[in-house]
Amino acid sequence: MGISIYHNPKCSKSRQTLQILEDKGVTPDIVLYMDTPPTADEFKAVLKKLGKSAAEVLRAKEAKEEGLSKDMDEEALIKGMIANPRCIERPIVIKGAKAVLGRPPENVLALV
Repeated sequence: MGISIYHNPKCSKSRQTLQILEDKGVTPDIVLYMDTPPTADEFKAVLKKLGKSAAEVLRAKEAKEEGLSKDMDEEALIKGMIANPRCIERPIVIKGAKAVLGRPPENVLALV
């Protein structure tokens, strides 16, 4: 079963998480979500695999700059997050029906 990573190469935690995967011999599918954001349905599926709400993976500083808030309706927040993908916490690593947030990067070890 393959592993995918929602990756931002400019983020140190994302780079560290990718390095852990590679050190374990895993070559993940890299999703450059800043360039190609997920659709609403794709993002909802990722949230389900994480077991988290959109508010739980919202980057606070970036959200404030984009006018998004954890208090928003889930659908509106998802729409805002995919329109402004820098507001999505990263990295997110997915394997099958499970996903983890790479904060800390060692969380990814649960999937390998």
